[in-house]
Amino acid sequence: MKFNILNKDGLSRYGTLSFGNMVIETPVFMPVGTYGTIKGVSSEELREIGIKLILGNAFHLYFRPGEKVITSFGNLHNFMNWKGKILTDSGGYQIFSLSNFCKVSDEGVHFKNPENGNLLFLTPEKSIDIQCFLRSDIVMCFDECISYSNSWNRIKNSVERSIRWAKRSKNQFNRKENRNSLFGIIQGGVFQDLRNFSINEMLKIGFDGYALGGFSVGEPKKNMYSLIEEISLQLPTEKPRYLMGVGKPIDIMESVSKGIDMFDCVIPTRNARNGFLFTKKGIIRIRNSKYKYDLLSLDSECKCYTCTNYSRAYLHHLDKCRETLGIRLNTIHNIYYYSVLMNDLRNSIKKNKLKKFIQDYKHNCLKN
Repeated sequence: MKFNILNKDGLSRYGTLSFGNMVIETPVFMPVGTYGTIKGVSSEELREIGIKLILGNAFHLYFRPGEKVITSFGNLHNFMNWKGKILTDSGGYQIFSLSNFCKVSDEGVHFKNPENGNLLFLTPEKSIDIQCFLRSDIVMCFDECISYSNSWNRIKNSVERSIRWAKRSKNQFNRKENRNSLFGIIQGGVFQDLRNFSINEMLKIGFDGYALGGFSVGEPKKNMYSLIEEISLQLPTEKPRYLMGVGKPIDIMESVSKGIDMFDCVIPTRNARNGFLFTKKGIIRIRNSKYKYDLLSLDSECKCYTCTNYSRAYLHHLDKCRETLGIRLNTIHNIYYYSVLMNDLRNSIKKNKLKKFIQDYKHNCLKN
């Protein structure tokens, strides 16, 4: 992977991630495909929308379908018929999301799968091994993600453990043949001194890119924005910066303005399943009864498959009947919306008009 910056507007960057046979423009948003699928849409539909990079979850894919199935196809790309690129999450976030089902030690994490009771002892080495049999294009080092509300001492211990795990992750990654790219993860909660310590130690190890972890886990927005800027200013200019798990449009825009290049989040797909649809004039809650007789499309400016073929009334009807087609159409629209949003952000950076773009968005879209 090679990262090039083509233009800057303030701290924001327009650039490209080159993977030999594919070039991906940044800033970029990755839809989340936890189990090797973006819920509700096919790989072919994602390509038609313009998506080139998605996220898969090493932890969950290890349990289902497992190594034997995926390696029989050669890699995760072939298994899901995906022609684009894949970044895999290492499993560190599951320490936060499945805290009641795991026990952490310096050696690794004992997990109990909440769905079937299966056990997994996940170490930095095991996480890298899983991601390498998936053959992901961007591998994440194993880290410990914990709540921002923990004490300074607790988060300090977690940061130190994540640094030790990062060293082990890189050592294991370097042993692999045909390896791609490895990203390190900056932790430290809402404490600037711990974030600084994490940055310094991760830079000593050296990675192909750097992720900002432990955000969007309940911390106040003002803390998140200020920390993102402070961290970005300390990271190498020539390396891509990835903000993990942050996906509200306004948070993406503010983070882009502070120098972030990559994002992932379940928001567009999860919101679609729950009837929250993004438009250029704000969110439409399609379950609202006022849409029962609405002949209009979701968004007159949107050219996605859903908006060019179906009315709000029909989407409302599908939602009320709990028809799976409604989830599919909603998901196609929301992913398309995010694809257009990222393209608009890139164009605004190219034209040095990002600040105006964000101001216009706040005026037009944050009324609902």
